[in-house]
Amino acid sequence: MNRVTIAKRFTSTAVKTTHAPLSAAQAAYLERVIRVDQAGELGADLIYAGQYLALSHNKKVKPVIKHMWEQEVVHRTTFNELQVQHRVRPSILTPIWKVGAFGLGFATGFMNKEAAMACTEAVETVIGSHYNQQLRVLSNNFGDIKELDTGKYTDSKEVTNLKNTIMKFRDEELEHLDTAIKNDSHNARPYWLLTETIKGIVKGAVFTAERI
Repeated sequence: MNRVTIAKRFTSTAVKTTHAPLSAAQAAYLERVIRVDQAGELGADLIYAGQYLALSHNKKVKPVIKHMWEQEVVHRTTFNELQVQHRVRPSILTPIWKVGAFGLGFATGFMNKEAAMACTEAVETVIGSHYNQQLRVLSNNFGDIKELDTGKYTDSKEVTNLKNTIMKFRDEELEHLDTAIKNDSHNARPYWLLTETIKGIVKGAVFTAERI
């Protein structure tokens, strides 16, 4: 696929075009953002689905997981829509993400509530940091798009909307992190081994989903 074709994916034809097209590098980065975030939110959705199934007998923690799960469904749906809108192919490893994420959620939930919350803490720590990194790049490298009417250099509507979406989802992921800690994630045994192992798995999944 040539550079012009990639850049045109992020130029809206449904509304009046206000900015010059993104550079090929900018468009390629946005494509990576949408691909990896869709994969990540798919994974989070299925992790909570697995936890909810494993802990459905626990009347105290069940509504806590359900609330977080419902937010992840919204995240996943949003990035599914962005993926279709901009014609971004999903990660080739999507079937693996589905099986692995559900299995991780169910396994930690089956262990006990504390292990499930340690899993949530580990996952949301990595995802929160990942979203922050994306926001830094979008803030530093996407403010030089020329407005066609004024000649000023500002964020395009598409970039602004993506930044706002990521900020909202980042805040909700960090809220899930706080919820996990409040619900005894640090009482999981072995806490350090469990959380560091899961962080490593999630980091590896993020790295791979961006590229494959």
